[in-house]
Amino acid sequence: MIVTMTVNGDEVSNEIEGRLLLVHYLRDHLGLTGTHWGCDTSNCGTCVVWMDGEPVKSCTVLAAMAGGHEVRTVEDLEQDNVLDPVQQGFINCHGLQCGFCTPGMMMTARALLDRVPDPSESQIREAISGQICRCTGYATIVRSIQWAADHERGLAEAAAGNAGGAAAEAGEVADPSGASETPETVAAGSAS
Repeated sequence: MIVTMTVNGDEVSNEIEGRLLLVHYLRDHLGLTGTHWGCDTSNCGTCVVWMDGEPVKSCTVLAAMAGGHEVRTVEDLEQDNVLDPVQQGFINCHGLQCGFCTPGMMMTARALLDRVPDPSESQIREAISGQICRCTGYATIVRSIQWAADHERGLAEAAAGNAGGAAAEAGEVADPSGASETPETVAAGSAS
């Protein structure tokens, strides 16, 4: 059978056997070996990818079932040679040792931070509860995800500060009500 899907933004089409698992399609047909194949029973979570924006364990999804859907793998986290904050967090906070569970952990963490930008430790632990790590004891993984959340919050605050600075440079005056006025509208308002 022919299967066609979008993988990391590119449409791909291949002839496959109907029983082929998505994890094997990604690794063996597309060469995307960042998605790891672990237990083959959906227990370990090393094979997590996104399908239509939701994390799925690709060892439990037939490639044919992914036809017509969008799939995102760990290879797509890095954009324009810049690591995703989750990837950088795993580096900075030593969130990996052997690295086998890391791609699935990162994809799950990215999905969590997209939904909950400032997760609590318990929310992080719940999100990654479907992943097994036999090396780290999870503490450094949790710290890595917290680092990514803090980093993204800092970037957002800096961007908001820069936007406010740009508005001030453009001649706008902040209004406590949340609106902003130009010097011309302030002068016109005081004249009436």
